[in-house]
Amino acid sequence: MRVYLLIMVLSAAVTYLTVPAVLHFALATGAISRVRGRDVHVVPIARFGGVAMFLGLLTAFLAAAHIPFLADIFAAGSSAWGILYGAGLMCAVGALDDLWELTWYAKLAGEVLAAGVMAWFGVQLLSLPLLGLTVGSQKLALVGTVIVVVAVVNAVNFIDGLDGLAAGVIGISALAFFVYTYFLIRESSPGDYASVASVAASALVGMCAGFLPHNFHPAKIFMGDSGALTLGTIISGAAIVVTGQIDPANLTADYAIPAVMPLLVPVLILFIPLFDMTWAVVRRLARGQSPFAADAGHLHHRLLRRGHSHRKAVLILYLWAGVFSFTAVSFVIFPARYVVFPALAVLAVSLLVSMKALEVKNGVAGR
Repeated sequence: MRVYLLIMVLSAAVTYLTVPAVLHFALATGAISRVRGRDVHVVPIARFGGVAMFLGLLTAFLAAAHIPFLADIFAAGSSAWGILYGAGLMCAVGALDDLWELTWYAKLAGEVLAAGVMAWFGVQLLSLPLLGLTVGSQKLALVGTVIVVVAVVNAVNFIDGLDGLAAGVIGISALAFFVYTYFLIRESSPGDYASVASVAASALVGMCAGFLPHNFHPAKIFMGDSGALTLGTIISGAAIVVTGQIDPANLTADYAIPAVMPLLVPVLILFIPLFDMTWAVVRRLARGQSPFAADAGHLHHRLLRRGHSHRKAVLILYLWAGVFSFTAVSFVIFPARYVVFPALAVLAVSLLVSMKALEVKNGVAGR
């Protein structure tokens, strides 16, 4: 555990310390977010924050590769390098969009390429722990992996609409996912706790923690697409690594879980961004628009229109990210009979808090 905490701290420190230099570079190159009709910021803000976040990831991975405990999972051809290469290429695609605002199809092509590179280096959905189902061919595994990664990176990108929202939600989700992967590796491989997914999740937690002080409202810098696409790549890559490699039959009887859980937990951990993306696609198609057409109908926009302040809207979404993420993980770690009633109590309290927060005194969206 101490090794993973070291990775978190290193990733956070590098991200935090490199943001000022990245901010200066963004201002010098004109990578600035203009104020558009659907935006909630009122002055132009520099982007490129994702570059600092990737530097945190890169440093953490390079350091981890030299730790004897983790040496085997960083061998040549390891899926760990696949996640790093995919995230690096995705960050580059996002940085180009931050600078020049690529067309949606050019950006999608870049996302597919980055996801394909990650899959080529071994991060693939080779099996699904559901009734023993395995993917029938390598080509099908490659296509399925690309679809999953592109879906997740766009889901993360869709929620990146308020200061600190994407970094906080993904940071919370990554922390829950780290707990999940660490528990699974302890149960399935007693005595050897080295895990690519745990390394990726711990570095991701650090990246988000290091970036949030610069990005929480009022933000000094945005992560931009360079950040949102990078975060989505890392967490989707970690989930893919886990999904096809953990056999629930190997877990102890005391902690028996349904075979579907390794599939279900990553979905629940990413429930907020996936729900928001699905809702956005359905909404736009129903209007006859492209699913990539931007609008102001996301969850965070709706919270602002109900009269919430900027920070309150973000904190409400943090709350629900935590509820879904850690409740899902609790069902993995503990027998269901011990989790059901506490989970229901947490859900009830969260609903009460959210309903109380929805009691607005006026119809003007706060900042």
